[in-house]
Amino acid sequence: MAWIILFFAGVLEVVWAYSMRLSHGFSRPIPSLITLITMAGSFWLLAFAMRTIPLGTAYTVWTGIGSVGAFLVGIILLAEPVNAMRILAAGLIVSGLVLMKLSSS
Repeated sequence: MAWIILFFAGVLEVVWAYSMRLSHGFSRPIPSLITLITMAGSFWLLAFAMRTIPLGTAYTVWTGIGSVGAFLVGIILLAEPVNAMRILAAGLIVSGLVLMKLSSS
């Protein structure tokens, strides 16, 4: 159950990163509010997951989900550039996440 909670904490991290971009430096109220709410939810779920998942593993997986998720949102929704080096970098992050999960079984 803690891994599922950690996954959703990572998803909320992606949402708050994207809504922060849409807030234009917190100058737009709705995206700013979404950022703050999803940020609080993400931190709360991370803290909850850390009750059973070790700190290093939980934090690494949480930031990894956020990093790769934000990378994908940037490509899909913001038309950010895609090239082999960026895809390789994201793939290495995913590989690291898989290894972290396998090492904490």
